[in-house]
Amino acid sequence: QVLLGYARRILKLHSEVFNTLREPHMVGVVKIGSPDDYVMRFLPGILSRFAQAYPLVQVEVHCEPSKQLIQRQDLDLSIVTREPGTEIGQILRQERFVWMEARGFCPHEQTPLPLAMFNTDCFCRIWACNALDAMQREYRIAYTSASLSAISAVVTAGLAVTAQLESLLTPDLRIIGEAEGMPQLPSASIVLLRNPKNTSPVTECLAEHIADGFKL
Repeated sequence: QVLLGYARRILKLHSEVFNTLREPHMVGVVKIGSPDDYVMRFLPGILSRFAQAYPLVQVEVHCEPSKQLIQRQDLDLSIVTREPGTEIGQILRQERFVWMEARGFCPHEQTPLPLAMFNTDCFCRIWACNALDAMQREYRIAYTSASLSAISAVVTAGLAVTAQLESLLTPDLRIIGEAEGMPQLPSASIVLLRNPKNTSPVTECLAEHIADGFKL
């Protein structure tokens, strides 16, 4: 057991040294921006693999809604949500938005419909409200937060319905749709934006890791 611990540390150090010697220019800082939901769902694996390959590169993560990220000029890379047909940058993934509620609860039966959504700058919130308005379904924004974990806690407790990317579905939640009187939601494109003023081999390398991570 003692040797096993040393062996793991030796292998980790060997990997770091090998990558440093192989890619000596891979040093510096990369600033990326992403909405909260992508940070929780995709970035942990992406950043872990990137850190193992390039331990000397520092990554700063800025978590904000897509609308705010698009306007920022100080980020090297930004992961944002776009409506199909309005994509800019590199498309990472296309996915549908779905209505979700906790298993064993039926908040969709309430009138007005209680919603737990991101703050007002979120594309998903706008699309969800527009879909409900189109079918003249009464609703209220019962809970709002910039944090996906806060929204998930409320929905898991059976207090509200939310609309999120299908990949964010957890075992505690179920998808509801037309059978429960819910309108269809549009699909979304997740795209990667590069800052043309801050291009570098380090930035491109992280961009490749991000693209690979969104395929998983």
